[in-house]
Amino acid sequence: MKKAATTPQPARGPVDHEVRDQIVTAATEHFSRYGYEKTTVSDLAKAIGFSKAYVYKFFESKQAIGEMICANCLRDIETEVKSAIAESDLPSEKLRRMFKGFTEATLRLLFRDRKLYEIAAAAATERWSAVVAYEERVQALLKEILQEGRRSGDFERKTPLDETAAAIYLVMRPYFNPLLLQHSFDYTDVAPGQLSGLVLRSLSP
Repeated sequence: MKKAATTPQPARGPVDHEVRDQIVTAATEHFSRYGYEKTTVSDLAKAIGFSKAYVYKFFESKQAIGEMICANCLRDIETEVKSAIAESDLPSEKLRRMFKGFTEATLRLLFRDRKLYEIAAAAATERWSAVVAYEERVQALLKEILQEGRRSGDFERKTPLDETAAAIYLVMRPYFNPLLLQHSFDYTDVAPGQLSGLVLRSLSP
């Protein structure tokens, strides 16, 4: 298993956002057409019209480019879910929207293109830094909702918060982790509602 890069940013060369964005855009299109595993940095350089050495000025490896694409996709998912959660003031409804939102957004953004899915699968398998950071933010968002529910009296307070959050996260994980979600397609329509309902009943004071 490859060691995940510590950050999805280049290790050498000048910082030039325009060129970096151009490389990421071209790479996204190239990965979508030919797949992540089969594409080399040389292929990307040729497609963009750059030399391989010039690409390496901005990204230290193909994985670093993939990390940037992955991070962009995960930010889109996170933004969409947070927007849905913000539309409700009720902690219980926020939790329902969190379950449903992550499932639907992940399905739409990661599975609409099977070749780009390879990037998500590699990221999840090799624990890229973009994925680790994303999962940490998901858990932080979950804790915020739980704390809000405890303050309002909607959720029980006897169980330690970290224990409650960890358990609920494990329930949610199969529906926003791309490697696990691919095995749950038959349940994605009903699972978010059923699982969030079960969790909410367990949280009753």
